[in-house]
Amino acid sequence: MGSSENLNKAKPYVAMVLLQFGYAGMFIIIMVSLKRGMNHYVLVVYRNIIAAVVVAPFAFFFERKVRPKMTMSIFLKIMALGLLEPVLDQNFYYVGSKCTSASFSAAMFNILPAVTFVLAIIFRMEKIKIKNVRSQAKIIGTTVTIAGAMVMAMYKGPALDLFHTGGQPHHDSSSSGGGPQETNYLEGTLLLLVSSVCWSAFFVLQSHTLETYPVALSLTAWICFMGAVEGGVVALVMEHEASAWTIHWDARIVAAIYSGVVCSGITYYVQGIMLKERGPVFVTAFNPLCLVIVAILSSFILKEEITLGRVIGAIIIIIGLYAIIWGKSKDHIVSPLLEDDKKGDLVLPVVAATESAKPPSSNNYANGGGGGGGGRVAVTDTPVTITSS
Repeated sequence: MGSSENLNKAKPYVAMVLLQFGYAGMFIIIMVSLKRGMNHYVLVVYRNIIAAVVVAPFAFFFERKVRPKMTMSIFLKIMALGLLEPVLDQNFYYVGSKCTSASFSAAMFNILPAVTFVLAIIFRMEKIKIKNVRSQAKIIGTTVTIAGAMVMAMYKGPALDLFHTGGQPHHDSSSSGGGPQETNYLEGTLLLLVSSVCWSAFFVLQSHTLETYPVALSLTAWICFMGAVEGGVVALVMEHEASAWTIHWDARIVAAIYSGVVCSGITYYVQGIMLKERGPVFVTAFNPLCLVIVAILSSFILKEEITLGRVIGAIIIIIGLYAIIWGKSKDHIVSPLLEDDKKGDLVLPVVAATESAKPPSSNNYANGGGGGGGGRVAVTDTPVTITSS
């Protein structure tokens, strides 16, 4: 029995760790496909079409009896979700990655928990008390995480050949502007920051949507479908060359299939379940693991260099991140009957004594009535609220 309980407790953590391995593979594969000429607008469309085609049958069969009625409010939220992550986040991320590197892009996404935390406060999904230690840890962690991202963006430093792979600086010759590499890195950093904000907003809105549309598979299929439609409109406006839509059997088709199945279909579904159980801050709290995996793989596969500035910035981000995680973990173990803002109320039925309308008689004593006037005991439906102190 104990092992079963431990397994259930470990499931959310195992799921989120596996997702980070999935994301790490995506960072590498996407970078290879972009370097080989894959158009990022087209990649977004293909990625979400594949995800929708894969997820939709499962959503239809497994949730057909529990799927709530589609309303205009829910549909508008789905449209917003399809725009935030499949279109805005993915396109900004792909362009930012082309201007920087796979490891840098993965590192920048470590600010996701901090950005999500700020948005959760704005939309009242997180409560802050300045005098509370947990709240102080969240605030300090958010500040430190953002500071680490700024260090990574502003300070490069000498190259570190940590894994003895002879990594070389990544620079995409197709980057627009033709300026110095530092300019491209600054532009890429800003785009990655915007991408992070879009992704964090997606988590917050997805968590809110699941409250009124609590079918994770169906919501995933709808998001991917709307992402493909909206992304297709953007691609047709931005890309006029018909050749850009041609995909050969190389890293580009692998990128579309892998990112569609793993990083859109499976990820949206698993994240939806975790959002319902733990909230958006928990879902975004495992990104440092992805950074480590990508840093190792990109050094071997892409021959990217790791600089001192990125290492220092990543360490600062991780420190701030785990301050946030500590605050959230303490929130999670608080008893639901003893919350911060209000103590839990226990509602019990009332045992009320009612007086008999008739004067006392000897029959009252014979029937069990008290000597004080034949009192009867009646259980009423009126609740009594016992507030714990």
